Amino acid sequence: MCSYHHTNVTEACSTTYPKELEVQRSPGSPVGLKCATSCPEIDLKTSYSWYENRVLHRRSDKQQYSASRSSDKSVYCAVKGLEDLLSPEVCAVEKKCWTVNYASRRICALEGSSVNITGQYSHPGHRQTPSTSWYKIKRGGEQEEAEQLNEAPERVEHHDDGNQRILRIKHLRREDSAAYVFAALQTRDRGRKLLDFPRVTLVVTGLSVWVRPAEVTEGQRVTLTCSTSCPLSGNTTYTWKLNSEPLTLPLSQNKHLVLDPVSIQHAGSYSCAVRIGETTMASSEKIVTVQRVTETFAAAAGVGAAFLIITPLVVFFWIRRKRTSGHSLTTEATDNTEQLNQGPLYGNLSAQPTEQDDLHYSSVHFSKSQTAPLYATVEPHQPKEDQQVTYAAVSFRPNVTPE
Repeated sequence: MCSYHHTNVTEACSTTYPKELEVQRSPGSPVGLKCATSCPEIDLKTSYSWYENRVLHRRSDKQQYSASRSSDKSVYCAVKGLEDLLSPEVCAVEKKCWTVNYASRRICALEGSSVNITGQYSHPGHRQTPSTSWYKIKRGGEQEEAEQLNEAPERVEHHDDGNQRILRIKHLRREDSAAYVFAALQTRDRGRKLLDFPRVTLVVTGLSVWVRPAEVTEGQRVTLTCSTSCPLSGNTTYTWKLNSEPLTLPLSQNKHLVLDPVSIQHAGSYSCAVRIGETTMASSEKIVTVQRVTETFAAAAGVGAAFLIITPLVVFFWIRRKRTSGHSLTTEATDNTEQLNQGPLYGNLSAQPTEQDDLHYSSVHFSKSQTAPLYATVEPHQPKEDQQVTYAAVSFRPNVTPE
């Protein structure tokens, strides 16, 4: 359940431990008091805060507390670190003190509805009834302020019923989410901060429809939830509509609407409504789109086809680029060769030498400091003295033994 520290009324809050506390009284002298929680299995691992007459008395890792049989003090306790969740106030010795308690310490109400916050007090029979008032605790940043709530037409009403004081707020708004204090002021309370008094936490919530999963494909299990920012009371009825038409649901489906398996016919605008007593509130519509399985396959096939088309094009251009780059390098290497050993001019080049041919070798040098021998088989000619030496690049074939 939300504590009064929970100020976000648009998002759900988690349960805060402990959910319930009470002071249990054991007869004897002195009187034994025990701070009991709703999770007794971990009580021994918990530290406690004890209050006397609404003032912090001590913090202790002990669950027990003792008081004199003549004490006229009121007592309540809290789990250390969660002091906003207090036990009901009790007298250390029964009927010897003033106490103020609430019918409910935590209230979740629908926006636009009405709520009753009930405070009840007890006092010794010989004491005069104290003056009582309701206060709203407003948060301003890290500071809190107490604002006295006076009656206002059509909004705030006060009702008395014996030892009960009822604060009724109509047409609830989000800004009504706050803490409320019923104060039966006595002489001992003069000058005391109302912020230290036990309080009621009110959370005003709207309704919204959540869809899980967010993207829906036919054949899936889909859950629609009529969501609030705090837990509503148990006497709550939920209804659902599809495209503004009421849905007839099994009793097991109330707050949650399950579509299993979902189909195209389930697509549309969903809304939910909550009825508590005579108050009904509806959520805004949530559009649910159901994608066909064939559409999913078609989308996947389209992606695959695009991949098959693009990949060969990329490979083609890559190979073409590599070939162009290799041709440029060959041309450049040929243009940058230089003669290392001058020799006579040779003509009538032959790809295959005869047995009587002499083999002649020449080498070329690449400008990038890479030397590779080039082999050529040529037939000798007598060069003229004034002729220039000419070189030619030749290709090689394996020697073939003549028949």
